[in-house]
Order: sequence, then structure tokens, then C-alpha cells
Amino acid sequence: MPPHPAQPIHTVWISNLKPERLHPGSILLSWEPGLGGGMDVTARLRLASAEVLLARWPDLHGDWTTVVHPTLHEVIGLHTALSVATDALHLANHLASR
Repeated sequence: MPPHPAQPIHTVWISNLKPERLHPGSILLSWEPGLGGGMDVTARLRLASAEVLLARWPDLHGDWTTVVHPTLHEVIGLHTALSVATDALHLANHLASR
């Protein structure tokens, strides 16, 4: 179940991880210094067969949690809903073939 919007998103710090080693449904956040003194933040979602760009926030300053967290929360919720729908479809197909 996705976290409540006010709850923190559980994270794991991993260095030098190749994106293809992430589990499907994982979100990879990366950041690097921006040209204006802030941080350029990028979020990618690992799917079963690909990695997709979720968002890019250029030159964020200070605590950028309030900018990044809502997007990550929505994506986690959507991924959870798609996972449940996929499982339900597999179950329905299994039951229909009996």
C-alpha cells in the first residue's frame, strides 16, 4: 500500500547501483549540482522491462522534499494500483481457463 501523502517515503541509500538492477516499481532519484547553485534532481521509475523518466527538477534550492515528494507519492500509488489490476487480471484469466 502506498504511503499516506504526509508520511515519508521509505528509501534505501545505494551507491554505484546500475539502474537495471533495481526491482520493478523502484524509483531512482539522482541529483547533481545545478548551474544556478541549486540541485538538478531526476526521478526514474524501474518497470519490468524498462526504465522511464518520471520528472526532472532543475536547480532546486534548499529542502526540495516538498517539490519531489508529491510526485513520488503519486507514482507509488499508480504503480500499486497497476500491480493490483495486473494480479486481478491474471487471476481472472486463470479462473476462466479452468
